[in-house]
Amino acid sequence: MNRARSSHRIAVAMAAVGVLGLGLLSPVAADALRSGADPEPAAHPSSLVVRTDAGKVRGDSRTGYDEWLGIPYAADPSGPDRWKSPQPVPTWSGVRDATAFGSRCAQNSGWDPGYEKAVTSEDCLALNVYVPDGAKAGAPVVVWIHGGGNTGGAGQDTDPRRFVQQTGAIVVTINYRLGALGFLNLSELRTESGNGPGNYGLLDQQAALRWVHGNIARFGGDPRNVTIAGQSAGAGAVCDELASPTAKGLFAHAVIVSGSCNLQTAASGQAQSTAFVRAVGCDTASDVLACLRATPAADLLAAQKKAGVSPSVGGTAFPVNPGTAVQTGNFHRVPVMLGQTDSERGLFTFQNYDYLGTPMTAAVYEQQVRSTYGANADEVLAEYPLSAYDTPGEAWTAVQNGSTSFTRQQLFTALSKWVPTYAYEFAESDTPHFASIDLLQQTSETARDYPFGGAVHVDDLGYLWNYLGQTLPYDDDQLELSQQMIGYWGSFAADGDPNGPRTPAWPTYDPRTGDLMSLKACDTAPSGNRAPAACSKVTDGFAAEHNLDFWAGLTA
Repeated sequence: MNRARSSHRIAVAMAAVGVLGLGLLSPVAADALRSGADPEPAAHPSSLVVRTDAGKVRGDSRTGYDEWLGIPYAADPSGPDRWKSPQPVPTWSGVRDATAFGSRCAQNSGWDPGYEKAVTSEDCLALNVYVPDGAKAGAPVVVWIHGGGNTGGAGQDTDPRRFVQQTGAIVVTINYRLGALGFLNLSELRTESGNGPGNYGLLDQQAALRWVHGNIARFGGDPRNVTIAGQSAGAGAVCDELASPTAKGLFAHAVIVSGSCNLQTAASGQAQSTAFVRAVGCDTASDVLACLRATPAADLLAAQKKAGVSPSVGGTAFPVNPGTAVQTGNFHRVPVMLGQTDSERGLFTFQNYDYLGTPMTAAVYEQQVRSTYGANADEVLAEYPLSAYDTPGEAWTAVQNGSTSFTRQQLFTALSKWVPTYAYEFAESDTPHFASIDLLQQTSETARDYPFGGAVHVDDLGYLWNYLGQTLPYDDDQLELSQQMIGYWGSFAADGDPNGPRTPAWPTYDPRTGDLMSLKACDTAPSGNRAPAACSKVTDGFAAEHNLDFWAGLTA
């Protein structure tokens, strides 16, 4: 997390969790990037063999849907093409098998199931297409951008079979370059290309969207009705694409799940990248790029552990912080749905302290508050005293949940000034936690007993689709909530409005009331006469629940 240091450092601290930036975006016309007229949408493909721009692909038939996996949307970005904009896919003859996922993009190991070992593959720019049986011609399309801190994850983490069957929408999941391979920002790279140095992973996402624009009609989808959606780092990418001039015309709606609208400055990205080059050992080479491109991916991943690299402002594709764009209205004005879980930061307190066997102490709590909130630290410590919590970790989670929620409220407000904005909080606090935590809880007493404080970061994804290949032990009320949430998301993908039949009315966000949709399950007695149900409702309690008046006062 970034650390705040000025007398009004709360604003800087907020940037670490998505605070809105300042500045001006100069819109750039990008219609020339769209080649020709939109293809006419067709019905569900009559065959598992579909022709794409690069050649034919053969998918697989599943119960209730068909899938085409591992379709390349850009060329292999390894070797001389490392740190270059995505290149066109070489065409192929015959029929390419599309029944297995492509390689994940290079990344270090992590705690998620399936990621126990590092991945060193770079030929990874592929996507997956899921089409429900009986899809109508011109079905809405959802392109999902996975999370993972811009350093991990893959499109295959998301299994959307329930979503496509219930909504009739087509879902596309994508891979994109990660870590230093995706976001290195060096002067040498800026000399090579001005199209977004430091943001090759984000340019990959645009290449995938252009593939969708040119090919999805052959799978039954409508290229004029594409929703981009993502969670965490993927949600941040959605906001980046909202502000990117070169993404114009590639989507009609946007969904931001537990994410921010913030890119670090070009100078910060360049400083990170310079440190990374030193960690690799290429800083003294006569040709830095040649040295980096000759270094094995495994060595780059090892260096990344010492010196990480994140996306940054730069180039024609990402000329300004997206927070600037949403403040000034200079972004692609499409309907937006966005929200968070009710204990976003509970996951990170556990991950950074208790999971590592070093629970936060009182001294560390004070140190973290002071380093994060600077001149406002005394006020924060007084508002969140250790005496009010069972552990320092719970106090830190409460502080971070408050500041993060204030940032979200700022984003709700900024977007609602320009576009229809549907805000929510996933408030099903009794939910089984997402796959990685759920698996840990089966073997670890620490994980079982940890007070997460409610629904944490990622907990909501299992209600939309099977995440990380796991089916979680939801009760019947939670399954009803899942069905309701899929209905909301499906309606939004269809026409930019989540409202539909048999669901509570969801108003657009109005900062004067602060009303948003609280998504939660009922607590129906198993032996009672009432059927299981969702208990979602519009509430004005978000500000009080997260103590937002206090956080607003710090920035006054």
